[in-house]
Amino acid sequence: MAGIFSIVTTEILPIGLLTPIGTSFRISDGTAGLMMTIPGLLAAVAAPLVTVATARLDRRLMLCALTLLLALADFLAAAAPAYWVMLVSRVLVGLVIGAFWSIGAGLAARLVPPAKVGTATSVIFASVPLGSVLGVPAGTLIGTLAGWRVAFVVFGVLTVGVFVALVAVLPPLPAERVTSLAVLRGLLRGTGIRAGLAVTILVVAAHFGTYTYVTPFLREVTHADPGTITAFLLAYGGAGIVGNFVAGATVTRGLRRTFAVSAGLLAAATLLLPVVGGGEVGALGLLIMWGLAYGAVPVCSQTWFAHAAPGATEAASVLFTSSFQATLSVGALLGGVVVDATSPSTVLTLGGSVAVLAVLTMCLFGPAPGTARRSFGR
Repeated sequence: MAGIFSIVTTEILPIGLLTPIGTSFRISDGTAGLMMTIPGLLAAVAAPLVTVATARLDRRLMLCALTLLLALADFLAAAAPAYWVMLVSRVLVGLVIGAFWSIGAGLAARLVPPAKVGTATSVIFASVPLGSVLGVPAGTLIGTLAGWRVAFVVFGVLTVGVFVALVAVLPPLPAERVTSLAVLRGLLRGTGIRAGLAVTILVVAAHFGTYTYVTPFLREVTHADPGTITAFLLAYGGAGIVGNFVAGATVTRGLRRTFAVSAGLLAAATLLLPVVGGGEVGALGLLIMWGLAYGAVPVCSQTWFAHAAPGATEAASVLFTSSFQATLSVGALLGGVVVDATSPSTVLTLGGSVAVLAVLTMCLFGPAPGTARRSFGR
């Protein structure tokens, strides 16, 4: 959980620091959004390639090495003299994301007794909203008080601490079922996997195509000051933690229903923000709704893929990571094009429309939510 928290925070930290980083390098908000696009694209490629290439190595060794690489990326970003150096650091972040997520996201079953796997999975994925509730607001606050470079230094030091903890407490994790390209190709033939890909692509595109530019929206439309924006992001992240654990409790009883409700709430929040987000109260309320909705998404998506491939957990995690990260990057890229050409409000409206399409897509997948494991596994 701590390792993924460091990764998630480093990955989305530019969201809270988008404007000061852009000002420092004299680039637009849309161009600064490349800091979100590049890691996602690299992660989508690295997930299958690195995982397959290192399939026979001890997974503990891989997690430790990837954590050190993440710390290097943080320190490189902090020292970047030009924007292209910042983008190089984001390339390293992308490599870490793809490999670490693919290996680490499905390790719960190897670290706890069978009866605790569900709870352990929720704990691991709590790192995603924790990155929003602690990481991004803390980074934004540090950036406001001491400069955005200091924020990257702080998280680089934190990542070194995570490396020490992994070395000290993680048990040896020799490779079990080797993940190969043939296994991945076989999974892609399953209807459950293809359905999971379609739903994940739509929901993640809707979220990151909009959330990447929520800071410019709060600044330009809500007219919130930096301190208020930090508080709003904190509230969003807190709601995300709640959404994560609620989904962890309900996903086994109704996977499709839980996923559809989260996508519906995300659609409502993003569509309503341009309408009532001009006031701080309305913006805060909708951000809390948004946090609740998105907090459930990683749990739902990973569970969907795991149910579709119960005998190949790591391979399913690879597909989850690749689809998630590729869509994250494309969503952020397209959002950047739209925000530069129009406004943050337009981005939110388009993203909300994509989330509505995700809900409609889930409604077409047939069997009742309670039959999730049978239907997704066939």
